[in-house]
Amino acid sequence: MNTDPISDYLTRMRNAIMANHKVVEIPTSKMKREITKILFEKGYILNYKFVDDVHPGLIKIALKYHPVTKQSAITTLKRVSRPGLRQYVGVEEMPSVMNGLGIAIVSTSHGMMTDKEAKAQHVGGEVLCYIS
Repeated sequence: MNTDPISDYLTRMRNAIMANHKVVEIPTSKMKREITKILFEKGYILNYKFVDDVHPGLIKIALKYHPVTKQSAITTLKRVSRPGLRQYVGVEEMPSVMNGLGIAIVSTSHGMMTDKEAKAQHVGGEVLCYIS
């Protein structure tokens, strides 16, 4: 049993990137689906597919690499809030990742969104992870 599914998600992504895999399969949850959608919208992954006909459901993620240098679009995946120490921030303390070049994924009362979207909607929440 996994006690921190978001850490598991990030670790599977990190390991697949280090091994230069094209696709990574991750067990699904609502939160992981939302994180995957944000990564796709922001251009960090090529594509994704939710497979619900197996138990538990899977998320298949096609990782994105530079065509010449073979470097991944994702360089850093860092878990911020964890089950033992939750990290909540207001809109005034919203973190900026790499001076705006990266994103922070925030779980708010209006759903999952990036730090920039949370600032625009003027909501705070739990900072789940940093991605750059």
